[in-house]
Amino acid sequence: MDNTETDCLLIIDVQNDFCAGGSLAVPDAENILTTINTLSSQFANIVITQDWHPPGHSSFASEHTDKQPFDTITLPYGEQTLWPDHCIQGSTGAQFHKQLHTEKAQLIIRKGFRSPIDSYSAFFENDQTTSTGLTSYLKERGITRVVCVGLALDYCVRFSAIDARKQGFDACVIEAGCRGIDVGGSNDAAREAMRKAGVVLL
Repeated sequence: MDNTETDCLLIIDVQNDFCAGGSLAVPDAENILTTINTLSSQFANIVITQDWHPPGHSSFASEHTDKQPFDTITLPYGEQTLWPDHCIQGSTGAQFHKQLHTEKAQLIIRKGFRSPIDSYSAFFENDQTTSTGLTSYLKERGITRVVCVGLALDYCVRFSAIDARKQGFDACVIEAGCRGIDVGGSNDAAREAMRKAGVVLL
């Protein structure tokens, strides 16, 4: 894929808890590392996101009586999937996978650090109004296209790519650099939602 100075590679949540042995392991996650590292060597502009939850985050099933991971509840901002405790600030699980090349990244966006609000997107938390600041950063840098890879296709990649389009960027997702959790067909639902938003799937 040709890329230019106006492209940004957005590497999403390639962290230990989402990989083999992690508390919220995405199937086959490690097999995206070669693709992502190859892409990293080809892009001038790279941003990485990092899930960064405080202990007791509202999205953790352990915080809700009689709830299990992958149950859904309603929080003030809408429907929320509940997760196993994961990516807790400072933990080994929150660290980037040791094989992920991070040296060329110019910015790391930490998200999900506010206890009452989960955060899938690199651009906005799940209330869709609390900004991470990424939009302004990319526009200041003259970026016009966001190329998304990482974990998980059906959650954080999906919402990041769609929000990139909403913020006026061209957006594409390189599926060889993504894997999904795929709860109840969520991978296919994510693909459909992204296409509908104008995201190019490669």
